[in-house]
Amino acid sequence: MLKNKQILIIISGGIAAFKALEVIRLLKKEGAGVRAILTKGGAEFITPLSVSSLTEDKVYTELFSLTDEAEMGHIRLSRQADLVLVLPATANLIERMARGVADDLASTTLLATDKTVMVCPAMNVEMWEKPATQRNIETLRKDGAILVGPEAGLMACGEEGLGRLAEPLDIMEAIKSFFGSAGKPLAGKKIIVTAGPTHEPIDPVRYIANRSSGKQGYALAEALQKLGASVALISGPTSLKAPDGVNITRVETAEEMLNACQQELPAKGFVSVAAVADWRAVETATEKLKKQGDDTTKLSLKQNPDILKTISQMADGRPELVVGFAAETENLIANAQKKLISKGCDWVVANDVKIDDTGGSVMGGDENTISIITSDGIDAWSKASKIAVAQKLARKISEYLGVNRDK
Repeated sequence: MLKNKQILIIISGGIAAFKALEVIRLLKKEGAGVRAILTKGGAEFITPLSVSSLTEDKVYTELFSLTDEAEMGHIRLSRQADLVLVLPATANLIERMARGVADDLASTTLLATDKTVMVCPAMNVEMWEKPATQRNIETLRKDGAILVGPEAGLMACGEEGLGRLAEPLDIMEAIKSFFGSAGKPLAGKKIIVTAGPTHEPIDPVRYIANRSSGKQGYALAEALQKLGASVALISGPTSLKAPDGVNITRVETAEEMLNACQQELPAKGFVSVAAVADWRAVETATEKLKKQGDDTTKLSLKQNPDILKTISQMADGRPELVVGFAAETENLIANAQKKLISKGCDWVVANDVKIDDTGGSVMGGDENTISIITSDGIDAWSKASKIAVAQKLARKISEYLGVNRDK
């Protein structure tokens, strides 16, 4: 897949720069051509000689090189690549990319390129979580950059949290996914994604709901769309803006969500991310219910339709891949495995949603830790941002549908 593809890798300053050497080695092993720009900060961690020995090419470092700039080197470098890879992407370089600064070879090349840019962030957890960094990341995403990572874990500074550079094999997986079908491996494939909570009315002012924000489902819808899929997003009530290029249907109740999903069939894939309310009121009052004389009020409930099970067990027109999400507070894997069997789906994405010691929770938060349960076993992923989880999951879905496209 990568044979004769040209990759321009921009290595900026950070302790994670040493991982760039492994990525270069893996790229060359796959038959790709690699050129490298090494920033002044990057050269504090790895040497130009180590990079050039792996790329088998000159390492570019200076913007105002008479030989290179006589040929408009920054333009030539940016245009001859099939993909520009920024690894590691420091908070400083991300900020300059977002503002369109061009004050060295790396930033000038990034501003001049007409190719897709893949950004692999790496920084201290506090730097990653700062609102300024998140604003810059959002700008890059809107500008069309592909983000890979970061992941959670122990960092060189001794602190632990989100900010570690994605592992080289995960970066390679993202690169291969990009080049599948010219960067659009899901082109021509329709995928339905549900997201957010459902609101089940009790009376005109009250309803049964949960803490789901919709962030994971919306991020997945966007990631699938960027891989070329025609995405139908069926969303419960959220304050989120629909991702560009995604067809959205907004619903309120579980029944409305099921009907909307059925109307979008047929589809190649169905991903049930939404946290659908399990129950609804047997009777919905037409007027606001008033307090009674005693301290207790009885509310009769009945089960909502099981959207995941209904789609999974369709006799005709079942999507090739049906994925459910299991939000659990205990016995995560065991409960997810039971769900896989009882619903009849292909994968279950299990995540622990209990509130942690800091008062935080997956529901409503910006990070997630998932395990994918299939009949073949368990694939546990490291904690990462919901955007990074979505992008990695979208690539996994793409690979599955690619392998099974003729089935």
